Amino acid sequence: MKKKINGSFMLIAALAIIFTTLVITLVYYQVFQKEIFADLKNVSCVLQETELIENDNAAHYEKYEEDMVGFRITLVASDGEVKYDNVIGDRLYENHRDRPEIADAIKYGSGRSIRTSSTIDKSNYYYAVRLENGDILRVAKETESIVKLFLSVVPVILFIVLILFAVCIIISHYLTKSLVTPVEQMAENLDHLERVKTYKELMPFVDIIKQQHEDILKASRLRQEFTANVSHELKTPLTSISGYSELIENGMVSDGDVQRFAGEIHGNAKRLISLINDIIELSELDAGNENSVKLENVDLYELAENCVVMLAPVAEKRNITFHLDGERTIAHVNRELMNEVIYNLCDNAIRYNQEGGNVWIHIADGFSVRDDGIGIPKEHQERIFERFYRVDKSRSKKTGGTGLGLAIVKHIVELHNGSITVESEPQKGTTIRVEL
Repeated sequence: MKKKINGSFMLIAALAIIFTTLVITLVYYQVFQKEIFADLKNVSCVLQETELIENDNAAHYEKYEEDMVGFRITLVASDGEVKYDNVIGDRLYENHRDRPEIADAIKYGSGRSIRTSSTIDKSNYYYAVRLENGDILRVAKETESIVKLFLSVVPVILFIVLILFAVCIIISHYLTKSLVTPVEQMAENLDHLERVKTYKELMPFVDIIKQQHEDILKASRLRQEFTANVSHELKTPLTSISGYSELIENGMVSDGDVQRFAGEIHGNAKRLISLINDIIELSELDAGNENSVKLENVDLYELAENCVVMLAPVAEKRNITFHLDGERTIAHVNRELMNEVIYNLCDNAIRYNQEGGNVWIHIADGFSVRDDGIGIPKEHQERIFERFYRVDKSRSKKTGGTGLGLAIVKHIVELHNGSITVESEPQKGTTIRVEL
């Protein structure tokens, strides 16, 4: 990781240095051009203020040649004929009307151009201005080409580039270390992230990692507790089944007790089946997600009516009366899962009720199930949705509960992005509300 980050920094530094060098060279060339044309323009202005312009006699120009060393002065008539040139002298000239700077001066009043000779590697800068009498005054200067100028400073540029690159290597190494070190420390101290010293920009990530680590530890503890609870819950009925069957197998049971022992074996087997079914359902809910749940428009009142009918025989055994009220409410839910929620809540209301008690089901913007049973102490109300948590273990086992019903209910409600709340008071009853 360090090598990759360090290499990325060095690559960025190298590209930045190369790009900066090219930009500086280009800017320098532009400034260089402006300065030369400024010099040429100044020379032309000086010449225009002298008596040279007022007299076409070339002899007058020759008096100023010593002051114009390094500059080429050319006087061109409006038709392109060369009247004077301080470099070529009296030789014949070709017509200059088509030269770019001359053409622009005739048309616009001034013109400029650059012509580079590939044979002598020189660049000629031309500036031309139209005089009041129609003639064109052209001033030119010969310089080294930009390529030659650039090559002349290449050793200096390379030296500076090497120094900058060396500095960048040192800085990139330091930056890489400052970036990676806190991450390495976090990896080594996940249990004590508060001890890791880091820069403020990394703190949001530290907080997220800390929260995720705590969630993982919590999930791990819950899995361990769940495994331990499952083992315990399975062991109890299996021990009973094994004990009763061993007594029957060894002939240690009288004929009158065989039926009773067979009933105990059957009851514990049913408890095992219920427990295993609940564990499988919880595992499926844990493995699934809300996008995989098939939703449809379901009448919650109709679901409640079906649950009342299904649980009527169980309620009659304990002389418990159902009261269903509210209104037809259509919810976009999974029919089977929501039916299980209502069934579980109603079943619990029967299990933990008094003889001759009541169960009220109210349907409106969700639903609620209320009973007038034994109730739940305040200190236990926040934990009743935990897996295998029982307020009264002896009563739960007596009533046949697996300890997973409310955990399944909460899981299903959360899968539908709903909420579930409980209100209860010992010996006065419990109300559980589900909002969807």
